[in-house]
Amino acid sequence: MDELSRMRHEYRTGSLNETEMASNPFDEFKVWLETAIVSGLSEPNAMIVASATPDGRPSARVVLLKELNEKGFVFYTNYMSRKGRELIANPFTAAVFDWHEIERQVRIEGIIEKVEDEVSDAYFNIRPDDAKIGAWASPQSRIVRGRKELEELEKKYMTQFANSKIPRPPHWGGFLIQPTMIEFWQGRLNRMHDRLAYYKVEKGWNMQRLAP
Repeated sequence: MDELSRMRHEYRTGSLNETEMASNPFDEFKVWLETAIVSGLSEPNAMIVASATPDGRPSARVVLLKELNEKGFVFYTNYMSRKGRELIANPFTAAVFDWHEIERQVRIEGIIEKVEDEVSDAYFNIRPDDAKIGAWASPQSRIVRGRKELEELEKKYMTQFANSKIPRPPHWGGFLIQPTMIEFWQGRLNRMHDRLAYYKVEKGWNMQRLAP
């Protein structure tokens, strides 16, 4: 695998200037997300979310951002999955949006909490029925005997809800990441990248430049 050590890409497309950044990182993020969307990236709302056990053993996975509001970033999952259980037990989290096609990343650190039941209900109700069934059928993160077990569970819930509205499972819902830090990363030549980080303070946000 010698070719790995030789892989190198020079970033040339942009730069970040403090005077051109929004005072609120949520406003800046909306601009960056729209840029990622119009650039044609596949699933630009995909973000890597990290969790850790109470004794600090980390894990990470990709989830989909489903809402951005004045409090933070919302995604949905099975609360009984590994990430769900870890985030409930240890609410400190981090997330990354990796948009390498446009030479950008956004990194987030913060505290996580469950969203209100009515918010989870509202989102669940607009999901396709097959996705609703999947939320009931998958014992997410648990070891299963094989694909057949999953198919049997899917069939079970398809039969159960064949002639009725599919309710939200009590173990499924949203998490809100409330950021304490949001960093915007822009690739630059010679690895001298631009990194501008917003830190939550008592009255708003404080922006600082970080060395690459």
